[in-house]
Parts: sequence; C-alpha cells; structure tokens
Amino acid sequence: MALDINHLRGTWNFPTTVWFGAGKILLLPRACRELEIHRPLLVTDPGLAGLPMVTGAIDANEEAGIATALFSEIKSNPIGRNVSDGVAALRAGDCDGVIAFGGGSSLDAGKSIALMAAQPLADAAGGLSLWDFEDGRKDWQRANAPLPVIAIPTTAGTGSETGRSTVVLNEDTGVKIIITHPQMLPRIVIADPELTLGLPRDVTAATGMDALAHCLEAYCSPFHNPMCDGVAVEGMRLIKEYLPTAVAEGGDLVARAQMLAAASMGSTAFQKGLGAIHAMSHPVGAVYDTHHGLTNAVFMPYVLVHNRPAIEAKISRLSAYLKLSGQASDDAGGFRAFLDWTLELRRRFAIPHTLAELGVDADDLDRLAEMAAADPTAGANPVPLDVPKLRLMFEDAFRGTLA
Repeated sequence: MALDINHLRGTWNFPTTVWFGAGKILLLPRACRELEIHRPLLVTDPGLAGLPMVTGAIDANEEAGIATALFSEIKSNPIGRNVSDGVAALRAGDCDGVIAFGGGSSLDAGKSIALMAAQPLADAAGGLSLWDFEDGRKDWQRANAPLPVIAIPTTAGTGSETGRSTVVLNEDTGVKIIITHPQMLPRIVIADPELTLGLPRDVTAATGMDALAHCLEAYCSPFHNPMCDGVAVEGMRLIKEYLPTAVAEGGDLVARAQMLAAASMGSTAFQKGLGAIHAMSHPVGAVYDTHHGLTNAVFMPYVLVHNRPAIEAKISRLSAYLKLSGQASDDAGGFRAFLDWTLELRRRFAIPHTLAELGVDADDLDRLAEMAAADPTAGANPVPLDVPKLRLMFEDAFRGTLA
C-alpha cells in the first residue's frame, strides 16, 4: 500500500520511570518517599499475600517508617467488586497511594483502585462509576487524577506496569471492560526479575505468549507509530531468544530479566492498538474465566491467517529480523515461517490448539462473536472486523482449522 502523508500522524506517549534489575525491590521505601506516599495500600492477590516477597516488602516499608496496609481480595480476572472493596480498604486505612504488586490481575486492580479512590462517590455530586472510564468514553476529562501508583510486576506477560489501561469484568453484564485514564500510568515501576523466579512453567509460558501477542498485535496495527513498531519488534526478538529458556530453566535470571523487559515493551507498544486476538480473548475470558495469556495464545495463529492479506509484507520483514527466514522479501515464505514459529511455541509449551480444548461450547460462538465485535480492541485490527468475520474466526479456532 502506497504511503499517504495524511496517514503519517499520531499521538505518541512513552512509559514512565522504570527501576530495572535484580534486587531493585529493596528500593520500595525510596519509591514511596519520592512519590510522597506515606501510607500506601499494597494490592496483591491471595496467592502472593503471605509469601516472603510481599511480607518482606511490607516489613521494609514499616522499618522505613512507611505504614503499609494490605489488600488481597482479587480474582484472577478482576471484577468490579474487587475494585470497590479495595477502594473501601484504602479509605478505611486513610491511605494516600497504591503499591500494585503481582501479576496482571494485581496490577490492573491496584491501578483501578487508585483511580476510583480519587473520585467522589458515584452517587455524590460529580461522582463517577468505574464503568464511566470505559475506553472510548470521555468522562475521564471531568475526573480527578488517580492516586500515585508504584507497580511491581511478578510475571512477564501483561505489561500493565507500563500501561494507562486496566481490564475489569463487569459482573452485572458479564463483559470485560477496558478502563482507561491518561494518568493511570504507574509513576514508578520496580521491575525486579528475582520476583519472577518462582513462577511455574505453565504460567511462565502463558504470560510469555501474552507478551508476544501484545508485541505482535501492536506491530500489525494499521495506525502510525514507528516508535512503537521498533519497540514491538525488539520485544519479539527478546521473546524468541529467552522465553524457551525461561520456561525450561525457571531459575535462569538472565532469561527472566529479558522476559520482564519484553513484557513491559509489549504494553508500551500496544498504545498503538491491539486487534482480533484480544477482541476474541476478552469475551472468552469473561464467559469462561480462562487465563488471558493462554487464551491469546490459542487465538494467535487463526488471527494471523485471517489478517494475512493486510500484514504479509510486515510479517515477512519481521521473520527476517527474527532470523526465521533467510531473506527480507515480502514473499509467502516469510509469513509462513512466522506462523510456523508461533505454532511450534504452542506445541513446545503444551498450549491447546483449539477453543474446544479450553472448554468453550460451540453453542456460545455467536454470542462470543458479538461480544468481540463490540470490544474496543477490535478497531485496531489490520483487517476490518464485523460479527460474521469474527464468527468465522471463532469457528476456525474451535475446530482447529488453519487455511
């Protein structure tokens, strides 16, 4: 497609302060002081709440004179009630900031709590509900800025630590909602790869495939942001080089560090947009409570095949950069090499090939296609989407059909 100067435009924003490296968790009290957080609420999930990495962080803060409250009532796919309960805990403790500590669920919940704690109650004058911040709405323009957030990721997948959005399930509608505020970006990220060493093999694989999906969909998005393209491409190179090692040898700190960087890069890149992988994954996660990264991995090859007419040249160049093919031409070989690589990753990590293996019922495909078409991420897909196209992709993913 010939370039048109009118398409070479965009709004570019890049991430926040990141303190990266082994042992950086020791700087948590310093981060609180720099942001003038005197009474933080540490938000994490129930599985992490009692582990030494969390209790040690709280103890270090207490020794530094920073009283730290704990909130851990979070589901693996956070729901609105988790956020409202967290806001109540924050206000009860008279907290003035949030430490979001854990995987994507903890980071998304923590950021959402910091956003809503800064707003008047929904039934008060000027009050806003969490759902008023749904991506695409403009209500954030009349909202208060979120409380300051320190993000501490313990998985290398969602990259929520460098994002301005969260995903929360509206339990009343059964729909995952993307919550957005320009100032929701954490003010300081402490990215310590030592915190990811205990991650199980299957979770390492699923979260790593999530990071790959972020980089891939950002790179394929038709919107113009060459800075994000560069970040996405290098993020995929890191994933190619280090995800297999991180899965097979979980104690390899170098591989863990490189994957932690790649996850943050994926989130940085996808401010450019996502696409059908996420548009289809969100409804399945909402209805079946599946792991988000695992669900993304299942959809990945089917979306690649359907998007091929619009992305073949870009994927061929990517294959050359990743050394998946011997040339940088736009021929079919480059695309096929990349597709084969994603399929081989899924086989290596024992990721299901079909939606049926995830427990999805064929009777739900129509409903899921309608939900996917309404998902905000659908608008950035390189091939325009509608319900019939999405229904076809859901059917292919259910049956395991790759054209």
